[in-house]
Amino acid sequence: MSTQAPDAGTITMYSTTWCGYCRRLKTQLDSAGIAYTEVNIEEHPDAAAFVEKANGGNQTVPTVLFPDGTSATNPSLAEVRSRLGL
Repeated sequence: MSTQAPDAGTITMYSTTWCGYCRRLKTQLDSAGIAYTEVNIEEHPDAAAFVEKANGGNQTVPTVLFPDGTSATNPSLAEVRSRLGL
C-alpha cells in the first residue's frame, strides 16, 4: 500500500467495500478504460490517515490521488479525465 502519487495516466482510489460512490466511480473508470489502483482504507491504516489529512480529518471516500500529487474527494469521471489530461 502506498500513498505516493501514482504513475502518469493512472490514479489511486481510496475506498471502502460498502461505499456506493466508490462502486459507481470504479464502474465509470472501467468503462472509460482508465487505470487505477484501489486501496481499502479499512484495511490500511496509513491510507486512512492520508484520506483524513486530505479531507479535514474525515474518512471521506472515494478520495482519488492523482499523478501530480493532488487529490479530489468523490470526483466525477469528467474531473478525473480532465486532471489526467485525457
